[in-house]
Amino acid sequence: MAEAADFQGTSASPARRWLRRTGALLAAAPVLAGLLQLPAASPAQAASSDRVSVALDSLSPSAPTDGDTLTVSGTVTNNGKQTVTGAHVGLRVGPMLTTRSAIDTVAQHSDDLQGGSGSEVGGKYEEKFAKLSPGVSEHFSISVPVNKLDLGDDGVYEFDVSVSGQTAAQPWERDLGVQRTFLPWQPSEAGTKTKTTFLWPLISTVHMTAKTGAGELQTPVFLNDDLAKELAPGGRLAQMVDLGKDLDVTWVIDPDLLASVDAMATGNYRLQGDGDATTPGPKQHQAIAKQWLADLQQAVAGKEVVALPFADPDLASLAHNGTSVTGSLSHLKDATDVAATTVKTVLHVTPTTDFAWPVEGAVDPSIMKVATSAGADRVIARSDSLQETAGLPYTPSAARPVGGGTTAVVSDARLSTAFEGDLTKADSATLAVQEFLAQSLEVNAQTDKQRSIVVAPQRMPTASQAQAMAEALKTLEGGNWSQSQDLSAAAKDKPDPNATTRIPSGSAYPSSLRSQELPRTAFEQIARTQDKLGSFQVILSDQSRVVTPFGRAINREMSTSWRGRSGEAGSYRDGVERWLDDLADQVKLIDKSETKLSGRSATIPVTVQNNLVQPVGHLVLRLTSTMPTRLKIGGKAYYEQPVEISGGHSQSVKFTTSANANGRVTVIAQLYTQAGQKYGDAVTFDVKVTEITPTVMLVIGGGVLLLVLAGFRMYTQRKRAAARQAEDDDPGAPEEAGDQPGNPDAPADRLPQEPAESVSPAREDDPEHPSDPAPDTAPESTDPSGTGERVDR
Repeated sequence: MAEAADFQGTSASPARRWLRRTGALLAAAPVLAGLLQLPAASPAQAASSDRVSVALDSLSPSAPTDGDTLTVSGTVTNNGKQTVTGAHVGLRVGPMLTTRSAIDTVAQHSDDLQGGSGSEVGGKYEEKFAKLSPGVSEHFSISVPVNKLDLGDDGVYEFDVSVSGQTAAQPWERDLGVQRTFLPWQPSEAGTKTKTTFLWPLISTVHMTAKTGAGELQTPVFLNDDLAKELAPGGRLAQMVDLGKDLDVTWVIDPDLLASVDAMATGNYRLQGDGDATTPGPKQHQAIAKQWLADLQQAVAGKEVVALPFADPDLASLAHNGTSVTGSLSHLKDATDVAATTVKTVLHVTPTTDFAWPVEGAVDPSIMKVATSAGADRVIARSDSLQETAGLPYTPSAARPVGGGTTAVVSDARLSTAFEGDLTKADSATLAVQEFLAQSLEVNAQTDKQRSIVVAPQRMPTASQAQAMAEALKTLEGGNWSQSQDLSAAAKDKPDPNATTRIPSGSAYPSSLRSQELPRTAFEQIARTQDKLGSFQVILSDQSRVVTPFGRAINREMSTSWRGRSGEAGSYRDGVERWLDDLADQVKLIDKSETKLSGRSATIPVTVQNNLVQPVGHLVLRLTSTMPTRLKIGGKAYYEQPVEISGGHSQSVKFTTSANANGRVTVIAQLYTQAGQKYGDAVTFDVKVTEITPTVMLVIGGGVLLLVLAGFRMYTQRKRAAARQAEDDDPGAPEEAGDQPGNPDAPADRLPQEPAESVSPAREDDPEHPSDPAPDTAPESTDPSGTGERVDR
């Protein structure tokens, strides 16, 4: 009744309405409480919303010894939405890690709150914060004597930096963030030290084109000015040299980098612009390049220098996609041959050239075959490619004889990849250094056998990666468990008889690497460019001006630096081929229009132009008649003449022709090399042969008649003069009848009857006639023949 009255809008007492509402709320409370407790059911989820990140910016010393004070610094950042109160940062030493896999596990979960172990270092070795506001970072620095860490036996210890505190939602102290790393502990000299070889690569991307400026200096042309940025103080290559000079490393150098810097040091290099345009490189970069070379010469003095083949060819791409293309392997041999010369010329040291280094040390039988084809009998592989199959409880030495006199020098994959990734932030670099040192110490602790370990980092470390590498190496060289060794010495060390020597099959090659390789079409284009270069160079008087820059450009087309840059690689190959075509086209035939022959024999000039700066020769110009029955060249269907032209000039080559009938004949002019290979495009033109016209015959006849009359007049005048002379000598002589009146000195009837002089017509086969015209054309002319030109007979 009450509910009905209330629903119908009837009045009820306020107290009764309040009681009804309260009862409804109480009845719904269990359901509401269940709904509100759903998010709080997972402590991990609640904790994750209050996470505080820990960045470990510095841990010094990286490998402490007795008596040292360990200083740990970094930042903590509240990533949650609630203020953290009563926060403090503390240090924890976990258990000793006895395997390399255990180190891997800790590194993979370096910021995981779950699974932490070890007790916090007590006392005053912590830093407190009254509060950590959301989104705010706070710096910390804690110093603790090493003897307070209670480290036990020599080895690698997990080392944690943790932050704890409470929030208003969960007002009790708990761990809110952690950063795990490693503390290598080898306070005294190890009984057996690992011999460690660290490769220090000086490799860059391709910078120089095949182009050179006009003139005798052959000014080099660069793709861009990126190399100068790398060489300048603070640049990547500048730091590689500055950091490496104080380290016991083996320098691995691409000779193309040295050649490029040396070219820049001349100060006359140019930068490629749009189309064929180039601009001068900044003059101040000459001093930068010179200083870098001087610093490098000092840095490598007394150190082992390994020279890769010129431009660091991509051995895997060549092995998988290039060997079926004729001539591809020859480029690798050329790149190897020029490597030692380049390094010795620029750095004044004699390098080692018998090492090959496939990308990321990944090998298969085809790569090994290609790598050794150019004379390298030692191949730098990596342990994640040449994996152990015998279940060894330790890491074996690097040297592995793999048959055929070839040694695989297997670098350690964990150590070699320790400095990859973004290390621009201090915390990332610190973690990389500590993990590298931990793995190195763990390798040494595996066995009492002394072994040779090789570290082959990424080919082109960034500046931050190089700094982290240098920091780790300095600690390693000052530590108590490792000693430095050159790469050649590591390759010669006695191999472990239990280590694997089986090269993995091609199917095991990583697909991620295979997808980045140069395709077969790239090697086909390289072969086409090489063929064009071979055809062009034979006509040159100074082949080195073309063969050298294009030979090195072809080496650059195969560089490993194109991996992941297929578009740029294709553009570079196109540019090299296009520039070679442009140069070859500087020697060509000038187009010729229709030629008219108004007789049975004539000479036809054909002009060859050479716009190169050097003379060309070893060329033959062939003129061919398509209708030899009507028109012959030199008495045959075709005729050839040698061609030699100075630089920047043109030459007219003349061919004698003979016509047998009237009409139009197509003639083809084509340049050939002395080997009989066509050079350049042919020039085709028509020759129109015509009969001698009646007008011309009338003129010739009139001329002959005038000559006859002139001769007769001269004859009569001489006779009359002779008669007068006779009368003057005999004045008494009687006059004979028949004397012509008005002309007593020459009686007509007594004139001797001598025949008149005859003029023989010129024949076509006469070698020379008084009426022959002047020489046909000037010896050299760059102007094409005009339309409907007539040639001299």
